[in-house]
Amino acid sequence: MSEVRRFQSGSPWEDAFGFARAVAAGDRVIVGGTTSFKGTVLYGEGDPYEQAKVAFTSALEAVAEFGLTADAVIRTRMFLTHVRDIDAVGRAHQELFDSVRPVATLMVVEGFVDPRILVEVEIEAYRGEGR
Repeated sequence: MSEVRRFQSGSPWEDAFGFARAVAAGDRVIVGGTTSFKGTVLYGEGDPYEQAKVAFTSALEAVAEFGLTADAVIRTRMFLTHVRDIDAVGRAHQELFDSVRPVATLMVVEGFVDPRILVEVEIEAYRGEGR
């Protein structure tokens, strides 16, 4: 059985809700819902493009804790609160993952724990042989 490792980013919600930002198990690294909050500061308030860039960058920082880069990303999920933000969030995704081309899902949801959050993302990376 392979080792399971966890990464804590320092988000106040990790302790309050009992979760890890990322978990590496077997050949996968899974990064849970990530927003543009860093600590208690929301970056890109009112700007879905900036929120997506910051959220994906934070998620990629979690992947880097396991020695991986964006090239290892095989799946992304984007959750938005407004249909109008699809193009802005898609542009941020393309800038980070165009050469990688992971499988992607984009959903519009009713809202998040803080109404200023416009975007939340998840990523999954592959760290197995033959990458």
